[in-house]
Amino acid sequence: MVNSAGCGAMLKDYAHHFRSEPSWAERARAFSARVRDLSEVLSPGALPVVDGVGGRVVYQDACHLLHAQRISRQPRELLSCVPGVELVEIDEAALCCGSAGIYNLTNPVQSRQLQQRKLDHILAAESSLIVTANPGCLLQLRAGLVERRSPVQVKHLAEILDEASAP
Repeated sequence: MVNSAGCGAMLKDYAHHFRSEPSWAERARAFSARVRDLSEVLSPGALPVVDGVGGRVVYQDACHLLHAQRISRQPRELLSCVPGVELVEIDEAALCCGSAGIYNLTNPVQSRQLQQRKLDHILAAESSLIVTANPGCLLQLRAGLVERRSPVQVKHLAEILDEASAP
């Protein structure tokens, strides 16, 4: 079970690194077949939810989860089970936040433009919380919010589920 969209995408595609080594390729394929994102493993309603987050929540689709792993519905379903969450969809929801692995380091100008565009949409939704399933997105969005002096928080999906199910 993986809680980082970028790492999960790489691990699910691990076998391609061993194409020229048949003895390792099958092992790598078997390994990749067992890799699952957190949101694929947990089922809505399976966690004993005892507390709510409350408020308007934007779910940020991590590119490596949405495009590479084709996972979009599952995190939203999990968030919808948390009492008090009003899940809000934003314009250009599938737009990258600008982190994209090391893209923010190799292309800082374009990365910042994407970050600001994404934050414009998020802040227009008047949410109090952004939830994502990738540490890179979390750090990228948090940095932009700090720069804007915004009170909006950014948390990982696992944090929200933990907070909601903790006694």
